[in-house]
Amino acid sequence: MDKNLLSTVDAANILGISRQAVFKKIKSGEIKAKKVGRNFIIAKEDLPYVLDTQLTEDRKREIEKAVKKAVSEYGEALRLLGKE
Repeated sequence: MDKNLLSTVDAANILGISRQAVFKKIKSGEIKAKKVGRNFIIAKEDLPYVLDTQLTEDRKREIEKAVKKAVSEYGEALRLLGKE
């Protein structure tokens, strides 16, 4: 098999979910896959989107907002922990 392609078993292991969950995600369109015979293959390049490692600008703003809130609420505790 091409090194850039994954089986459903490989994808399940990487994602930490069951093979059946991978099939459900394929069926729902959450995971892009190509049917080859009776099996599905998944391009490795599509996994960052499945794993949500490709941050959208909206997601980056959400994270930034959460960090600012945490720092404003727990800033002193974080500073004290940083000194230990």
